[in-house]
Amino acid sequence: MNTKIFVNLAVKDLPKSMEFFGKLGYQFNAQFTDETAACMVISEEIYTMLLTEEKFQSFIPNTICDAKKSTEVAVCLSTESRQEVDKLVETALAAGGTSWSEPQDYGFMYFRSFQDLDGHIWEYVHMDPAHVQST
Repeated sequence: MNTKIFVNLAVKDLPKSMEFFGKLGYQFNAQFTDETAACMVISEEIYTMLLTEEKFQSFIPNTICDAKKSTEVAVCLSTESRQEVDKLVETALAAGGTSWSEPQDYGFMYFRSFQDLDGHIWEYVHMDPAHVQST
């Protein structure tokens, strides 16, 4: 299985964050970058989504942590099918995890989330390969 990881981070000023990481040599995938989000390519398998606080808040039911006082991320792993998304989350729930949010279906993208035993947020996503273009 070819698993990718997407680390989602809330940022106060997206252009400044993109400029900062650009100076470190990171590129951004324009297909998934707009005024509210930037897809930073770390490797062929690892990406960080820099999201404005407003955009980040739209994906979560609770408040955003002040990263200068405490740190939390939502770890997102890709799967090869919608069925695998459901199987993995149902397995996590059966093992003692708790549901974190309702399933999200955007047609080309489907994901579900849970919290592990320590409350860390995990998401599994399936994206239609025909919708994703190479950078």
